[in-house]
Amino acid sequence: MVMNFLRKLMYGRYGSDQLSFFLLLLYVLLILLSGLPHMEVLSWVALAVLLWDLYRMFSRRIDRRRAENARFLELAGPAIRWFRMRRTIHRDKDHRYFKCPNCGQYLRVPRGKGRITVSCRNCGASFEQRS
Repeated sequence: MVMNFLRKLMYGRYGSDQLSFFLLLLYVLLILLSGLPHMEVLSWVALAVLLWDLYRMFSRRIDRRRAENARFLELAGPAIRWFRMRRTIHRDKDHRYFKCPNCGQYLRVPRGKGRITVSCRNCGASFEQRS
C-alpha cells in the first residue's frame, strides 16, 4: 500500500539524479558543521539546500531538471573521473597505470615485467617505463 502511494506520488515527476545526491550530501555536511560553535547560520543554509533538492525531485519540469543535472555533470565530471581512477588504481594490485605524456590517456600494464615499452592506443606514442 505504501509503495503504491509513493508510485502514484512520483508519477510524472523528475525524481533523483546525481545533482540530487550531491545536494543531499551537502545538506548532511552543512548540518554537521552547524553543530560547531558560532555556525548556527549553516543550519538555515542546509535547510535551503534540502528544500531546493526536494523541489527538484518533485518537479514536473523534467527538461529543466535534466539540463541542470547536465550542467552539474559538466562541471563535476573531471573530479568524478579523477576519484574513480584513483579508486581503480588503488584496488588493482596486478597492474600499473601510466599516463601518456602525449595525450593524457591512462594506460594499464601488468606488474613485474621489468622495463617495458608502453604504446598508447589513443595517440600511438611510445615511451619506456618500469612495470
